[in-house]
Amino acid sequence: MSHDTLRRPRPVKTSTRPSATDPGRRRRHWTRRPNPLAGVGSVLWLVVVIIPIYAMISVSLTRQDQALGNNALKPPSHPTLDNYNTVLHNGFGHFLLNTLLVAAAVVVIVLALCVPLSYVAVRARTFWSGATFRLFLLGVAIPAQAVVVPLYLMIAKLNLYDSLLAIILPTAAFAMPVSTLILTGTMRDISEEMYEAMSLDGASTTRMLFQLVIPMTKGGISTVVIYSALQAWNGFLFPLIFTQSDGPRVLTLGLFNYVSQFGVNIPALLASVVLSGIPIFAVYLVARRALVGGLMGVGGK
Repeated sequence: MSHDTLRRPRPVKTSTRPSATDPGRRRRHWTRRPNPLAGVGSVLWLVVVIIPIYAMISVSLTRQDQALGNNALKPPSHPTLDNYNTVLHNGFGHFLLNTLLVAAAVVVIVLALCVPLSYVAVRARTFWSGATFRLFLLGVAIPAQAVVVPLYLMIAKLNLYDSLLAIILPTAAFAMPVSTLILTGTMRDISEEMYEAMSLDGASTTRMLFQLVIPMTKGGISTVVIYSALQAWNGFLFPLIFTQSDGPRVLTLGLFNYVSQFGVNIPALLASVVLSGIPIFAVYLVARRALVGGLMGVGGK
């Protein structure tokens, strides 16, 4: 035989690029197409949200004697900041400080209790850990209005009535079920191999919590922080029932200062609403990525 007949055939190179008929390629190409229906829906939703905010700001810049006679969607002919000046000199700073203290305390309590509880519920896998987790989830189905009377009796018995603790403790308790649910869902996304690797390094349970679980669940923790802070910031029922004097009054109750038996100071009331919404809106702008990441999974992946 000649040398040419003994030569090995060269392997034929095949392209690894997906063809135009590849279903995966078609699916990716389809998802890149513009979605006019979603765009129209987003614009409509934006209009629904923006119009009330615009009307609120517009009326807050109007004098009280012109508030009822003018169209709320019409820009004020003579805008004024007197309503904001009235709000700032009518105890707004005191109410804002109380609200910040309540929100910060609620966030600290919720994180201090829910993070270890969620970690135990995910890792222990015992009867008691599962029972405790289900007991906390039961709180999601219990409305606050159903337990106001027992809570009032407990707070009065503990001599906490008309204090900030009377607002902080119930608010934190009702924020814990959803917070525990969020954190357990986020912690379950951590792979078992990571726990095994740290166990081989001799890491204790506490070390795993602080060096593995908490750094890997920053998105979920951020979501819990925003959720619990919003619950405290917008809370109205507990401050209304469990406080009476101006000392522990928060922003939601401070709005009553512009409501009397002779009428309502609508421009000042809306100016107070605008000012009270600025801090929580600023927090959302700063932490919105972490919030979305916590809802999507560990690290937003």
